Amino acid sequence: VQLQASGGGLVEAGGSLRLSCAASAGTRYNMGWFRQAAGKEREFVAGITWSAGTTNYADSVKGRFTISRDNAKNTVYLQMNSLNPEDTAVYYCAAGSARPDGRFGYWGQGTLVTVSS
Repeated sequence: VQLQASGGGLVEAGGSLRLSCAASAGTRYNMGWFRQAAGKEREFVAGITWSAGTTNYADSVKGRFTISRDNAKNTVYLQMNSLNPEDTAVYYCAAGSARPDGRFGYWGQGTLVTVSS
């Protein structure tokens, strides 16, 4: 399974970004987004089941971020609204689970999100 994350960039506080994670064809995994800020441990952000019937979010992003997927395009999205500087991090997509305590066997390369104050 190959994962390619994209969509990161520089945005002002209060702005929005949409991240995409393109998976290799035929990928039928639950998927998650993680992030790692400088000097901090990687943390779970959001997860979605293959059917998109269940989503999970970290408390810090609930109500601001939305995870979705288009299985016809083998792509998972993370819509990020009301961004604040604390959201600055490298964001990674991963395949294997939709839960923060799940097992993720495949990881993308990461895309940098920088939120300016």
